[in-house]
Amino acid sequence: MKVLTVANQKGGVGKTTVTFNLGKALAQKGKRVLLIDLDPQGGLTLYAGLNPDQLEETVYQVLIGELSIHKAIKQVNGLEILPANIDLAAAEVELINEIGRERILESALEEIKDQYDYVLIDTSPHLGLLTINALVAADKVLVPVETKYLGVRGLAILFRMIDKIRRKLKPSLGVCGIVPTFYERTTHSRQVVEELKEYFKGKVKIFEPVKKTVRFADSVAQKKSVIDLFPDSDISQTFKNLAEEVERCLKEKV
Repeated sequence: MKVLTVANQKGGVGKTTVTFNLGKALAQKGKRVLLIDLDPQGGLTLYAGLNPDQLEETVYQVLIGELSIHKAIKQVNGLEILPANIDLAAAEVELINEIGRERILESALEEIKDQYDYVLIDTSPHLGLLTINALVAADKVLVPVETKYLGVRGLAILFRMIDKIRRKLKPSLGVCGIVPTFYERTTHSRQVVEELKEYFKGKVKIFEPVKKTVRFADSVAQKKSVIDLFPDSDISQTFKNLAEEVERCLKEKV
């Protein structure tokens, strides 16, 4: 089982969209995939077709030790998900004095390591204890970045956090690459992607950009992936290509 954490401390960059559609692309390849929502806002949970406010068994109960991870996993729309709701916001405070608090999610995943090929973790726009848990539990990190100059500015903070986790908690943690999101056919978007390629040249892979499209709004409204709704579209192919790249990355050693 390989674990991929999708992270960026800036909100609105497409983390949930990338996590959900990448998960579906991997599942369509016949892989056993588990999605984990580690954001108290429950965006991934909603996207998958669940109502966070009606859930009593979520990742929160797993993290505080009240529930086995097996019992919290839901099956919906052909995917398996460990959901979240606003209860998760309390976990940052409740876990702060726990021994091994950074490894609680990693320990929980040990119970299911033979049941899945891939686990994809969607994180909150906050580099707190929950995101640290997601990074420590991960084999690799995938970083969605909005193709705007302001979207790029916070990357240094995230990569410093990744380096710190490597030094102190998880030496094997790697980075699969950066996914430019909300890409438009404009000079601005092209320049941002070129700057990413230049800045991270030889260090971090820059994947094919995910184009901005109204099909994502349709996808969220219908609680289905763009691959299910628009199987022959360019955006669907983008996620299929990303799935190939991610599989290749997760097989590589750091």
